[in-house]
Amino acid sequence: MVEADGHLDGHLDGHVDERRDGHAPRPLSEADEIFVRHPSNPILTAADLPFESNVVFNPGATMLESGETLMLVRVEDRRGLSQLHVARSVDGVGGWRVETTPLLSPEAGSISSAWGFEDPRLVHCPELGGWVITCTAFGPGGPCVYLAKTTDFVTLDHQAVVMPPEDKNAAVFPHRIDGYWCLLHRPVVMASGSAEIWLSRSEDLESWRSPERVMTCRPGGWWDHARIGIGPPPIETPEGWLLVYHGVRQTMSGAIYRVGVALLDLNDPVRLRARADHWMLSPSAPYERSGDVPNVVFPCGGVVVDDTLRLYYGAADTCIGLATARVSDLLDLLLADPSTRPGAP
Repeated sequence: MVEADGHLDGHLDGHVDERRDGHAPRPLSEADEIFVRHPSNPILTAADLPFESNVVFNPGATMLESGETLMLVRVEDRRGLSQLHVARSVDGVGGWRVETTPLLSPEAGSISSAWGFEDPRLVHCPELGGWVITCTAFGPGGPCVYLAKTTDFVTLDHQAVVMPPEDKNAAVFPHRIDGYWCLLHRPVVMASGSAEIWLSRSEDLESWRSPERVMTCRPGGWWDHARIGIGPPPIETPEGWLLVYHGVRQTMSGAIYRVGVALLDLNDPVRLRARADHWMLSPSAPYERSGDVPNVVFPCGGVVVDDTLRLYYGAADTCIGLATARVSDLLDLLLADPSTRPGAP
C-alpha cells in the first residue's frame, strides 16, 4: 500500500467532509455502511478491455510515483481461465489503459498454475525497491499462494509458490516486523474445513514459519460465519494495522460476500486488537447483485491518499467497483466502541 501526497476532491471520494465545512460530523455507528460507492461505478468492465474476455474483477491496486493508479486486474477468458493484466489511470477512476499482454497467465502443464492466476494484492516495499505481488495460482494441485517481485510491472523476479494448496487471499506487510517479513493468508484446515486468516513469518520471503491464527469466523448466523479472508493489504496507522477483510454468509440461495474491518497490533500483528461487529459494505447495487457470481463485493486493492482509503473491489465476479472511506472514521469506530474488542460480550 502506497500513501500518496495531495488531497482527494469531492468528485473522487464521493462524499462531503462535514468537518471541513464547519459542521460537527454525525456520530458513526457500526450500522453505517461507511464505504461510499463512486458514482461512476462500475469503473471497469469487460466491454472496456481492448481484447475479448468474459469478465474483469478482483483487482490489486497501488499508486505509482507519477501519481497514476495502477491496478492488476483479474481477467477471465472465454475458456474460464484467469490471467492478470496491468491497467493504469491518471485519476484512479476512469480512462483505464489496459495492457493486452498479461503479466501472469496460465502455464500449460504446471500443477500449480495450469488454470491461471487470481485475486492479486500489491504491496510497495521500500527495502526491496519495488513491489511484492501475491496472488492465487490455480492448477490441478489446488489453489495456492504465489509470490513475485517487480520494479516496473513489466518484468517479474523471484516467482514461486510460497504456500501450498489449499491456500489463498494473501498479502505481505510493507516492511519487516521484528526482523521478519509477515504474510497474511487463508489456508483451509483439512481437519475442520475452516477457512480463516493466519499469519506466517519469513526472513527472506522464501522459507516461511508455521502459520499463527489471527482471526476466526464467527459462529451461527453471523454475516462472516462461513469463511473469511483479507481484502487489500494491511494499512499501517499509529493505532495499528487496519485490516479490511471479506466475510461470507451461506444462505439457502447461495453465498453473500460482504466487507468488514478489524485492527491488528502494530508490533505483533498476530494479535487482534478490535473487530467491528457489522459489515461496512454489502452487495446492494445492481452490478453487485447480478453477474457470474451474484451478491459479491470482494476487495483486493487499496490506495490511501491523505485520510481517504480508495477500495477497489470485484463486483459479482463480473466487473470492478470503487468505494471510499476515511481511515480515521474506520479507526474511530473500531476504537471507540468497547464491543469491538476481542472477548467483549
